[in-house]
Amino acid sequence: MRFLYIALTYLLVPFALVLLLWRGLRDRSYWQNLGERFGFGTRESRPTIWVHAVSMGEVQASAALVRSLRARFAQYPLVLTTVTPTGAQRARALFGDEVHVRYVPFDLPDCVRRFFERIQPRLAVILETELWPNLYHVCGKRRVPLVLASARISPRSVNRYRRLVSLFRETLSHGIVIAAQSSADAERFRSIGANPEHTHVTGNIKFDFELPPGLEADGRRLRERYAAGRPVWIAGSTHEREEDIVLDAHAHLRKLIPNALLVLVPRHHTRFEAVAALLRRRGVSFVTRSSGAAVRTETSVLLLDTVGQLLTFYAGADVAFVGGSLVPVGGHNLLEPAALNLPILMGPHNFNSEEIAQLFVEVGAVHIVRDAAELTAQVSLLLEEPAERARRGGAGRRALDENRGALRRLLELIDPLLSEPRLYD
Repeated sequence: MRFLYIALTYLLVPFALVLLLWRGLRDRSYWQNLGERFGFGTRESRPTIWVHAVSMGEVQASAALVRSLRARFAQYPLVLTTVTPTGAQRARALFGDEVHVRYVPFDLPDCVRRFFERIQPRLAVILETELWPNLYHVCGKRRVPLVLASARISPRSVNRYRRLVSLFRETLSHGIVIAAQSSADAERFRSIGANPEHTHVTGNIKFDFELPPGLEADGRRLRERYAAGRPVWIAGSTHEREEDIVLDAHAHLRKLIPNALLVLVPRHHTRFEAVAALLRRRGVSFVTRSSGAAVRTETSVLLLDTVGQLLTFYAGADVAFVGGSLVPVGGHNLLEPAALNLPILMGPHNFNSEEIAQLFVEVGAVHIVRDAAELTAQVSLLLEEPAERARRGGAGRRALDENRGALRRLLELIDPLLSEPRLYD
């Protein structure tokens, strides 16, 4: 099985490389640091703590953990790996020079060997549940403690995991510490061979993120600059075809609330110009954030075409729609607007964070909309009813606060791993 997996990976890597090169035609950041994807890159001078966060959402969720590890174990440099350029950019924006940011290598034996030789991990923490059989295997072979943080397995994925588990069965049964999001997730891990003594329920670390200091004041300043006296709703992390639905809703909304302003935030910076072209084709009066132009009374849409400012604009809005949910992408981060006491709308596609979405729906913080008409109705209701905005926003913030604590429980599992010589000794 292991031979077949490695052979298949060698066959697939050229296609992955071609995909990276093709994406680089539109976004040159995909061409940067390509050597890191083969395990090359800076060689650390001493053992490190390695945290892996696959993309921008997981990088954002890792912030509290990374800062806690830096404070508690300052003797170890911290290496954070990711897969996507947006994840790497977000990590550098969050941590600056305090954390060494690089791409995780392709899951090939030679690439993984070079990677381990360069970063010398003393501890590995993988956020969510990323399947990297060779990385897991080498952690076991080199006796590097491996922690799966906020680990989860959906019922649909159990059989897939069970087929692959033979590739790292020894590490799973002895050396992997599972910090599962829920009791159901923990039981699924046990069912595929995880050591019950090393499988714990800690909760979802995403609930433990902290808003940056001064964020709400920054949001008020943006509100005063762009939308003084106007009702504002924001559509965050939108995708292709989703913007059309949002703009249809906003066109109807303007008939009901003529001075309503939409802040439109595409998920990927490579689509900024495409969305601007869509606005022009539709004859929408808009300005871009990057232009520095004033938002006038007749301006209908502010297109946020700068990276890393979504959270600040959430802080300046009345209502949040979270994108990737009216199209089958799976939905994006609900916790950021919830932390800001915003009422939240999203589409029916929420499988990326199904448990969080379900929780917020149950407490009345999130309302599911399925088309432009429902989106219009909900936005108009919330903009015209401050009490309902406050009720839904407060429900979301309370749910978030009540589910904090995963970080503390996770650190309680990590502490002994770094105080002992080796996990297996």
